[in-house]
Amino acid sequence: MSLRFAIEPLAKAHKRSGFTCGNDRIDLYFRDTVLQDVKRKYATCFVARDLPTTQIAGFYTLSSSNVPLSEIPEPLAQKLPRYPTVPAVLIGWLGRHSAYTGQGLGEALLFDAIKTVTTAPIGAHAIFADVIDNKAAAFYAACGFTPLVQRPRRLYLPVATALEQLSL
Repeated sequence: MSLRFAIEPLAKAHKRSGFTCGNDRIDLYFRDTVLQDVKRKYATCFVARDLPTTQIAGFYTLSSSNVPLSEIPEPLAQKLPRYPTVPAVLIGWLGRHSAYTGQGLGEALLFDAIKTVTTAPIGAHAIFADVIDNKAAAFYAACGFTPLVQRPRRLYLPVATALEQLSL
């Protein structure tokens, strides 16, 4: 995977117009909105560029976030300080071009997002992902994410757990 793709910050020079992952909301966001979010500092975006063709094969975005402590499952919440919110990073969008299905690129993008979060010099207790459908929920669940109590479409992975997974 690492020889075929380079994961790098999104730049204006990256051609986004032909990106299609099979979900219209994700496609439209990546083609039309992501650069505005990056410019406004609402999100950072990283792309997987196919080295032989320079085509964008996938992308993900990261944003600072938090979640009310009351929404964290009780076994985990008991171990946390009694602050009203838990600091986190949100994987807001993640998409893989449909031409790269079955190559492990979605997992590679998620792994890179987790690595980026866990090595950043900023405090975050968890990584969250907002899932767009059941297929995305299953993808994140297979990677160790758990749904929040009151918002099952928002899944989380404690950073400590992510660090354990990275060291495997």
